[in-house]
Amino acid sequence: MASTDSNKPDSATVARTEELVDRFLDAIWMERGLSQNTLGAYRADLMTLGRGLAMNEKTIDKANKSDLLDFIADRVESGAKPRSTARQLSSFRRFFRYIMREGMRDSDPTADIEMPRIGRSLPKTLSEDEVDALLNAPNTDEPLGHRDRAMLELLYATGLRVSELINLKQSQINFNQGVLRIVGKGDRERLIPLGEESQRWLQDFIDGPRMEILLERQTDYLFPTRRGDRMTRQAFWHIIKRYAEKAGIRRKLSPHSLRHAFATHLLNRGADLRVVQLLLGHSDLSTTQIYTHVARKRLK
Repeated sequence: MASTDSNKPDSATVARTEELVDRFLDAIWMERGLSQNTLGAYRADLMTLGRGLAMNEKTIDKANKSDLLDFIADRVESGAKPRSTARQLSSFRRFFRYIMREGMRDSDPTADIEMPRIGRSLPKTLSEDEVDALLNAPNTDEPLGHRDRAMLELLYATGLRVSELINLKQSQINFNQGVLRIVGKGDRERLIPLGEESQRWLQDFIDGPRMEILLERQTDYLFPTRRGDRMTRQAFWHIIKRYAEKAGIRRKLSPHSLRHAFATHLLNRGADLRVVQLLLGHSDLSTTQIYTHVARKRLK
């Protein structure tokens, strides 16, 4: 039976889909300890599909292969890139495997749908001179500039993910041993050595500018904002863009550009691939191997 308003999804059907999606997200978070960003991407993909299905009063668990192919075709016609389509299809597969396991259906409509072919893009990285220019961009005479310099130094020295950087707490730093303790994706813990330069900037920041930013406020987060809160990914991304412009870096950067530079420069200087894998917190070596291609390309 079609919806009475063809331009508006059925609200009861959307609510049922939302309930199923939330149950799925709770289950995979408990199983694998996925990040909030990953869970958010799953939710967005599944609810986009669910709202489309709700136009015909169909909940997501009732979708068939034809429904999924129609959805993908509409997305492609609207200009969706193969990588985006592949990510959505991966979300759908995981969801349908979950509801099969829960006994809600006995077949997977994604089983015979092929993943779109996508080329593996090389991560955007920086030369060592560009990294130096970026690190020197903040005005370290100001407390916030000193904070920003310490954050950039730490990113380049350790290859942290941006989410790991902004959630960092003082208790995770051991200056005596010169290491950082990080709990990354999937609740995997890793210890990362800190170089002398990054240790110096961190120690100087903690001893002075951090207290000036906080005044009388208290927070466990190492890099607070002017309001004493934890910094967001978006705020840090604006910081990166502002300093890149100031440093005269014209190429388009991503929030992970310093993480990519850390890995590439280590490999350029002869570091072992498995050591870089451990430092980055990659569960699969093939993920780290992309940096060998970046290093070779730069070498040529």
